[in-house]
Amino acid sequence: MNWWTERLDALKAGAADVPLVTRTLRMGLLDDWGEGWTRKTWEPDPAVIGPDGTLFGGHLAALADQSAAFAAMTVMAEDEVFRTTNLAVQYFRVSPALALRIEGRVVARTRRLVSVEVDFRRPDGQLVAKATAQQVVLPAGAPP
Repeated sequence: MNWWTERLDALKAGAADVPLVTRTLRMGLLDDWGEGWTRKTWEPDPAVIGPDGTLFGGHLAALADQSAAFAAMTVMAEDEVFRTTNLAVQYFRVSPALALRIEGRVVARTRRLVSVEVDFRRPDGQLVAKATAQQVVLPAGAPP
């Protein structure tokens, strides 16, 4: 156990202090996690649905960044911090405002880089989008 895994457990339990950006963007928290992976179901709030009743791609990008961060947290040491250095999202289909299953997976971890993939799936299993992200790893206390 370290600070990162304690934080993940608190997020899963709904007992963590949630950052304002997470509340403002109605991103939700975390359903489950293990070393190298995270999972959540996200229910779109009416405030973030496009005028045609579909999900906004920019919002999915924010959720991808959050899920990539959650996945990176599962492999961080106590004396490390990280920052997103790259994020790319591919959209495969327009999705109506349905609940999405969002899964993040660490695909590689080096001394200074965590690479993550994030999948977005509709309830019928259809892949809506896929994101890749890299998190640069820094020593704790390093200037941002």
